[in-house]
Amino acid sequence: MHQQAQGLKRGLTARHIRFMALGSAIGTGLFYGSASAIQMAGPAVLLAYLIGGAAVFMVMRALGEMAVHNPVSGSFGQYASTYLGPMAGFILGWTYAFEMIIVCLADVTAFGIYMGFWFPEVARWVWVLGIVLLIGGLNLCNVKVFGEMEFWLSLLKVGAIVAMILGGFGIMLFGVHSAGEAPATGLSNLWAHGGFMPNGVGGLIASFAVVMFAFGGIEIIGITAGEAKDPQRVIPKAINAVPLRILLFYVLTLFVLMAIYPWPQIGSQGSPFVQIFSNLGIGSAATILNIVVISAAVSAINSDIFGAGRMMYGLAQQGQAPKGFAQLSRHGVPWMTVVVMGAALLGGVVLNYLIPENVFLVIASIATFATVWVWLMILVTQVAMRRSMTREQIAELKFPVPFWPYAPAAAIVFMLFIFGVLGYFPDTQAALLVGAVWIVLLVLAYLLWVKPAAGQAAKVNYDPALSHR
Repeated sequence: MHQQAQGLKRGLTARHIRFMALGSAIGTGLFYGSASAIQMAGPAVLLAYLIGGAAVFMVMRALGEMAVHNPVSGSFGQYASTYLGPMAGFILGWTYAFEMIIVCLADVTAFGIYMGFWFPEVARWVWVLGIVLLIGGLNLCNVKVFGEMEFWLSLLKVGAIVAMILGGFGIMLFGVHSAGEAPATGLSNLWAHGGFMPNGVGGLIASFAVVMFAFGGIEIIGITAGEAKDPQRVIPKAINAVPLRILLFYVLTLFVLMAIYPWPQIGSQGSPFVQIFSNLGIGSAATILNIVVISAAVSAINSDIFGAGRMMYGLAQQGQAPKGFAQLSRHGVPWMTVVVMGAALLGGVVLNYLIPENVFLVIASIATFATVWVWLMILVTQVAMRRSMTREQIAELKFPVPFWPYAPAAAIVFMLFIFGVLGYFPDTQAALLVGAVWIVLLVLAYLLWVKPAAGQAAKVNYDPALSHR
């Protein structure tokens, strides 16, 4: 019994992992953030999701190639250490943990906004505090409890999106609408209000900041490798399902949304999803959908805390994070990281108290920087791994990247382009600044603490008296 408690437990099945990736990708970015992306790009936002989705799929395939080749916990941090050097692994691992914390902040903020739909008189920070305490508690349970909860929450979300798509097609085909005048629905909405790309290419490019944020978290599939029951089989299946999911959940959903509803009006009243159903005259539908978007936010927060915890655990094992992060509870859960994440999220409570209005966009753009940085590092690590392998080793890869080397190269160029987008638009410039400062701080932290500590450990392990025996 004690032996098994030493490491992370392999308690996650294919069903858990598939839904976890969905859970972290279908969160606030789709339910709440999509409205601001639509306002920037108009109907052309569909192109942004397709292009962004293709790039994200390449990241997932690069990660999959490495994770199937070598399934370890805290995966891509360790791969970067192996193929790009310990400093790269340190920066990647901590930036991922940082990304998860920031994305979590966005999600707890959105949770507060949604609860305001029912209880407008309660201060938002009260809800944020409650959800942080609840999820912190859940994450201290056995990994199987976590996997089960994530499965059911994600199932609820997926069910709601499917219902929304079907409902939307119903409105278009049968002209179902609330009493009063018939709303102008139909495909013509996609070009009737200023054309398909009303704000030009500039608007399309601007929307990438929000679109890439929406996909953030999907790389958790790679993190689960250390706790998957059969990583060789489970991970490729989960990754190959990504493109279809992106098409179904993002592209089709927003397509239906903009066909039913003139795009300039989307998001003017909270979540675009609630808007559709309240306009149909289904009074309770807004409440039902609010329950769904709340469960979406909760499940995204849940998988973010899981991801950050496992990454910090991997870092601590390599001596790149405080040793306490490697301590496991009797359930095989790195409890210290859950506590630290909870503490960081309490920062979200403070932010919601101080600046409730602008919190979401600021946090989302900082999260976009961290997310894209992590993806860029994953792509570069995979290139480095390929370069270090012989022809025979490459031929033996069980889950190789498609269209090598062109597709990964195109994805790398695209990630660099997103940094350009963040730097170009005034609303998101702060994110690039925060990101740059963060990377510089990590480099300093590595040089001042981690590297000397590693050198010290190497010296201790080498005893000249022993070498003469």
